[in-house]
Amino acid sequence: MPRKRRRVSNLDDEEHKSSISENLSTDSLLLTQDGKGDSSPISIYFVDEKMKTFRLGSDFFNQPCISLAKSFLGQILARKLPDGKELRGRIVETEAYLGGEDDASHSTRGKQTGRNVAMFMPAGTMYVYQIYGMYFCLNVSSQGEGAAVLLRSLEPLQSLDTMRHLRNLRRKENGKALKDWELCNGPSKLCQALDINKSFDRRDLARDEEVWLERGTEVLGDQDIIAAARIGINYAGEWAKKPLRFYIKGAKCVSIVDKTAERNTT
Repeated sequence: MPRKRRRVSNLDDEEHKSSISENLSTDSLLLTQDGKGDSSPISIYFVDEKMKTFRLGSDFFNQPCISLAKSFLGQILARKLPDGKELRGRIVETEAYLGGEDDASHSTRGKQTGRNVAMFMPAGTMYVYQIYGMYFCLNVSSQGEGAAVLLRSLEPLQSLDTMRHLRNLRRKENGKALKDWELCNGPSKLCQALDINKSFDRRDLARDEEVWLERGTEVLGDQDIIAAARIGINYAGEWAKKPLRFYIKGAKCVSIVDKTAERNTT
């Protein structure tokens, strides 16, 4: 039988931290911010005493690109604004870009430029690039030369009114009111809703004080994850058809559902 998934509802700060704390294994070693502990094995989680959050550490990001793209699903992306307000969303969709071998990747054939240098930096480095001269996309480097994962869609959990305000700043006046599920259901929408821009490029997601990743409160099985073709890369030949987009089956905030891929998932 398919494994039941525990869903996450909209949370305030204390409820969120409590739920994360309860789901940490009691035999895991919690790391300090310098990544050191006094016993083994080393956990991929640590307690950030300054920010009072349980966040995913560097070891989480240090895995192969496809594995990382799947591991992101269900985790919580958090953003702290300059006024102290915190925004949170559950990652429901990602895309893997495998580096030099991948004709859809910005680092195809190992090409390194001023724009994509973050893809060649240590795992967990944020790669933020601009499209159409006005929108941003957030990627995170993984293991593998020039490999990175695009964070494609979130399920908004906390401070939805602020997300809606930030989205509306970039929309036409008198536009149709955004529903909750529309706030972050695409890579550029995600960046707008969390106010993520080029200034975050090359920063370390494991240690940044303005944006970080927290452990989600549900465990996903293989039957919960759909592998489908990536979106908007028709220029990439056979690589355009490879199933390197991953999303949580049944998640309302997924940007584009692939019914064929879902039927083929057992």
